[in-house]
Amino acid sequence: MILADEAATQAAGESLGGRLIVGDVVMLSGPLGAGKTVFARGLLRGLGFSGEVTSPTFPILIEYRPPDVRMPLGHADLYRIEDPAELEQLDLEAALADGALAIEWPERLPAGRWPQALRLTLITEGNTRRLTAEAGSGWRDRWPIR
Repeated sequence: MILADEAATQAAGESLGGRLIVGDVVMLSGPLGAGKTVFARGLLRGLGFSGEVTSPTFPILIEYRPPDVRMPLGHADLYRIEDPAELEQLDLEAALADGALAIEWPERLPAGRWPQALRLTLITEGNTRRLTAEAGSGWRDRWPIR
């Protein structure tokens, strides 16, 4: 899928956010500036969030909870993770007990973590972005982009 601009990137995220269910994991890959946080902002808009959404680069994990959203969403940015032990301190699994999880820089996770995840990659191509998807089980009917 070609995304013409930031608004289109956010709209794609918003469309997906309206389809999220408890236990969903959305992994967002791509280089710096590709639009991962913009897409995550869209996810949150799709969940009903109207506040400011910033990259969780320094807190690493920001949790959005009702009544601000229709269901909880953990938004993690693993860019600064250097040691897998740091991931254990984050307890990302806890977000999935009653909500969903969006992860920027999932390459920092151990290989094979959350095989059921929706893996999205954003690549900048001139002024546009290309969004590709690899859908784990349970996503095929909810997120048709391949």
